Amino acid sequence: MYKRNAQGWSKHIDFMLLDIIVLQLSYILAFYLRLHEWAYSMHEYKNLGILLFLADIVVIIVNNSLHDVIKRGYLREIFEFAKHIVYVLVIVLIYFFSSQSGDFYSRYILGFTFVFYALAGYCVRIVWKWILRHARLRRVHNNMLVVVSEANADAILSRLLSDKQAGYSIVGVVIVESTNLKSVRGVPVVSDMKNAAQYIAKEWVDSVYIDAPINDKKVVKLMDSCAIMAVPTHYHVPYMTRAGVKRFSEKIGGTTVLTTAINYATPVQTLLKRIFDIFAGIVGSIAALIIMAIVGPIIKAQSPGPILFKQERIGKNGKHIHIYKIRSMRMDAEDLKQELMEQNRVKDGMMFKMDFDPRIIGNKVLPDGTKKTGIGEFIRKTSLDEFPQFFNVLMGEMSTVGTRPPTIDEYEKYHFHHRARMAVKPGITGMWQVSGRSEITDFEEVVKLDTEYIANWSLTLDLKILFKTIGVLFTGKGAM
Repeated sequence: MYKRNAQGWSKHIDFMLLDIIVLQLSYILAFYLRLHEWAYSMHEYKNLGILLFLADIVVIIVNNSLHDVIKRGYLREIFEFAKHIVYVLVIVLIYFFSSQSGDFYSRYILGFTFVFYALAGYCVRIVWKWILRHARLRRVHNNMLVVVSEANADAILSRLLSDKQAGYSIVGVVIVESTNLKSVRGVPVVSDMKNAAQYIAKEWVDSVYIDAPINDKKVVKLMDSCAIMAVPTHYHVPYMTRAGVKRFSEKIGGTTVLTTAINYATPVQTLLKRIFDIFAGIVGSIAALIIMAIVGPIIKAQSPGPILFKQERIGKNGKHIHIYKIRSMRMDAEDLKQELMEQNRVKDGMMFKMDFDPRIIGNKVLPDGTKKTGIGEFIRKTSLDEFPQFFNVLMGEMSTVGTRPPTIDEYEKYHFHHRARMAVKPGITGMWQVSGRSEITDFEEVVKLDTEYIANWSLTLDLKILFKTIGVLFTGKGAM
């Protein structure tokens, strides 16, 4: 039976257990130094110990704190471990606040617990990584036979042999075509395709790695023979090596498929993001109603018409949605857009931005050339016009953090690589908004920022963008 390598956080269960042990020992030591007693002898402190245990596990799983832990350097490990510690501490503080029990617990014990945890936890991770790299304890080794075409043999063997933590030993190579090669990268050519099944049947072979055209009948026949002999096969799908995409296997319609995507979210991450969006949507919608009640009468006085502006935009993966904004422009703004296109700061026309837009309510050029602004410019500068989009967030059409939803005429000009930014729900704020907003006039830069956001998405990144958004709102930097 083939022992599959663990996936996700479970493949780092050793680091997880060590982390839990170190945190608990740090807590016990801090408690003893303060009160000279066993931490779990007091009911309330026993609850705190259990909370630390659960918080540690939750952060490891939800935040994926151990991702690439083996490959991290010393500095990156400091950053990732510090971030993990902060999240655990935040959960504890939220518990104190919600239960109103913070005054009961010793700040000395809590503080020294995390000091000991930070120092010992980091050292334990570094030492354990050193042990794994030098003692090769992490995986059970198996003898692997490589089946490959002659043209790719050198490159494939080079890549397979360079993986020091792989847990396999390459015992031989089979070349698909007829060849005079005796070895590749020092690994002997042990058989041809005709006799490969016989070789596997007689020799010590734990698994077979195949990198050859699947339409080759000899390759299919060998894979069938391996299945009959219950020898695991690893078939390399060429497209799966493309850079910039995540890959995983799943079942669709009862068939097993290999899926590629720019990124993916786990069910837990998706649920947490939606819960946050619902909470933010409720708060934001209430704020939108208050703002509309204040600025609505001023808008109607300066430009007769509705307070809310509804516009058709493009949502996730090309879905048409209607977004809501507080109206900051004249009713004939869309008609005037074509006349003003020559003044568009985004020269390729992929977005529309002007230094002084006469369509905005209250914007006028006086006889002496002075440019006067009004309520429209104010609510755009302060981003108050964006708040009704929280209605869209509540309806599930948008997210709090995402990418800017393009208008239909903008979307029709998109090239293939522009389409990548539509892989997530559009957001009220996003990477573009906190990186310069209207100061960025190159649409390719906008696409780059949005694609970077999607490729590196995490709940942590969403929180960072939200905090940066608050700063942008207070400074008004880049708003238009």
